Amino acid sequence: MTASSLSGRVAVVTGGGKGLGRAVALHLASRGVTVIVNNRNRTVDASGRGPADQVVDEILEAGGHAVANHDDVTDPEVGRKLVDDALTRFGRLDFCITSAAVSGPQMLHRTTAENLSTVITTNVVGTALVAAEASRVMREAGFGRIVMIASTAGLHGEPTVSAYAASKGAVIALGRTAAGEGASRNVFTNVVLPYATTQMTESGMDPRFIDIMGADLVAPVVTALVDPESTTNGQVIVTAGNGVRSADAVEGSTEFLPTTTELDAKALDALLVTSRLGTPHTYPSAQEAFADFASELLDHHNQKARA
Repeated sequence: MTASSLSGRVAVVTGGGKGLGRAVALHLASRGVTVIVNNRNRTVDASGRGPADQVVDEILEAGGHAVANHDDVTDPEVGRKLVDDALTRFGRLDFCITSAAVSGPQMLHRTTAENLSTVITTNVVGTALVAAEASRVMREAGFGRIVMIASTAGLHGEPTVSAYAASKGAVIALGRTAAGEGASRNVFTNVVLPYATTQMTESGMDPRFIDIMGADLVAPVVTALVDPESTTNGQVIVTAGNGVRSADAVEGSTEFLPTTTELDAKALDALLVTSRLGTPHTYPSAQEAFADFASELLDHHNQKARA
């Protein structure tokens, strides 16, 4: 282990027993971070040890510090349990990375209430409640870094995984909201959308990309985001291999309807094409987006009144 500016810090990583969560836990530990590795014990080895235990063993064998937590993020109390564990054992909580997720592939017209509930509860509620508890103690401490793992499915949509795409879109919105709420308290939140070879993705990934998109290549981006020296907040970051892209919610230019009572379908199509070709707009929150749109509407109304 090498000493760094992260040494002595404490992190919670949900879904830390496998895939990207495992890679993040190992990378943080290699930088001197004490890691609470959370992963439910859905499968265990011959000795009864689950994925979180095995990652902790790797960290300890390398000279790092880690403990395992086997709670399921769908438990409404798990956020409080993880935070209390960090404070009781180590006296602090600096970083929170929410990686636990399930995919639950189903096309929209075949969606079942059970599958939708499972995916949303795990991916959205399981992220929100853990991050909320972490945010609470971080705000009190005047420092914290939260990284939520989402997916480009939540940014662009993805056929055959409607519930998963909806859940990850919710996580993106949650992360941007948390960033705005925590900024004044030095609690920064960012959302990472990884392309990574994991147990969840490997079977459907083009073989050409498997080796160059290892989960271990995404982990350094997460570690950089939680670094106390990082000032990045409210960003949505697509990353894979040795590349990153910034992503955002974009609105086009404002185009005005010819009348307020009737609208031809083809006319609407044309207006939307023009809007997409216009100047793109990004906003830090829905409030700013509303204010800008409302201002343009008011200006347009006043110009027509003067004409």
